Amino acid sequence: MARTASLSGFPEWLPQERLVELHVLDTLRKTFELHGFSSIETRAVETVGQLLRKGEIDKEVYGLSRLQDDDDAASKSDANALALHFDLTVPFARYVVENAGYLAFPFRRYQIQKVWRGERPQEGRAREFTQADIDVVGDGSLPFRYDVELALVIVEALSALPIPPFRLRVNNRKLAEGFYRGIGLTDTAGVLRSIDKLEKVGPERVAELLHEEIGATPEQAKAALELASIRTEDTSFVARVRDLGVEDELLEEGLSELEQVIGAASAAAPGTVVADLSIARGLDYYTGTVYETVLVGHEQLGSICSGGRYDALATKGSRKFPGVGLSIGVTRLVSRIIGAELATATRSVPTAVLVALADDDSWPDAQQVASQLRARGIATEVAATAEKFGKQIKYADRRGIPFVWFAHHDGTHEVKDIRSGEQVPADPSSWIPAAEDLVPQVRANPGR
Repeated sequence: MARTASLSGFPEWLPQERLVELHVLDTLRKTFELHGFSSIETRAVETVGQLLRKGEIDKEVYGLSRLQDDDDAASKSDANALALHFDLTVPFARYVVENAGYLAFPFRRYQIQKVWRGERPQEGRAREFTQADIDVVGDGSLPFRYDVELALVIVEALSALPIPPFRLRVNNRKLAEGFYRGIGLTDTAGVLRSIDKLEKVGPERVAELLHEEIGATPEQAKAALELASIRTEDTSFVARVRDLGVEDELLEEGLSELEQVIGAASAAAPGTVVADLSIARGLDYYTGTVYETVLVGHEQLGSICSGGRYDALATKGSRKFPGVGLSIGVTRLVSRIIGAELATATRSVPTAVLVALADDDSWPDAQQVASQLRARGIATEVAATAEKFGKQIKYADRRGIPFVWFAHHDGTHEVKDIRSGEQVPADPSSWIPAAEDLVPQVRANPGR
């Protein structure tokens, strides 16, 4: 159902849509916990200095102030002023540093929370949205095998959702930076920022940006774009990179790491995890593996899951906490599931049974029946008034409640499936609906 939001960029779901979102969240939570990730939640606010310490993104940050500020209230330019977090990675880095003495490393964490970002609202982009992150962080070092494991966990999590096929596209910053260095481009961060715009502006404009902003020659720009054009579903990208004739120690290290990720992941999920050497990820704190994920046929939505390896996002003096993580844009994903009708909930309420009232005096007995049903995990409501049974059934139908319960004066009971019209004797101490009717189900729509 298309609706006009009263406040752009702050999505709100109808009950049936919210059930789709809850299904996504529950599926992700279950998968993460099956792999041993612990749940944490960080505060909604950080200091401005903390949020901006890894890049100039002040236009995205919502600062906090009271409607009537005190005279000595912190200025918005003050590093100690408070602002809403724009992602979950930076707050997590602070959390690790502050709680390092209480955590067992490598620390496996998942975090599902709202974040806020001051962007222009459009499809797939909101100002308030939910992210689901997983990270593994080490103390001093972190084995590279976690880069492989996280790719496999995300593939498993996304595969369990009612979404179209997806592609987890993987690259390595060492590979890219070593290649750029090998062709004489020393501002590797600048090259990455330009390459990161490739899908938005195209190769010709990226070549111009490389010349205008980095000072790249036509030959250097061509080489950088040739690297970015390499995409394979297996480890054949290694030979294709070497065919470009560039030599650099960091390039070789990145090639080896990416080969490990693609080799293991493509064996576990062929065609789903691919090497894509155009993936750059604009944030400066990524130092190795980088990931982006798109829905096949819905590429215009952008990445639904991204992340990478960071070696020094979290530091405490000389102590470093390297990590690798991915973030799923839950709101972006749910908005596409709902908008494109990729999946729907079987009903809009959790209630499975409405206990009808024969008369107003039967309300206490109806509550007793409801208590018996609820004790066995059956979501149950009691009718508010003793209207004609036809009206009570219509109410259940409007609410999306599949069953209506009738308690008769002679002590017998019946339950009616209002979808089929079938009405049968039932015992409130033992009756239970079919598994698919016990709770709302979220089902993928065929052909979507």
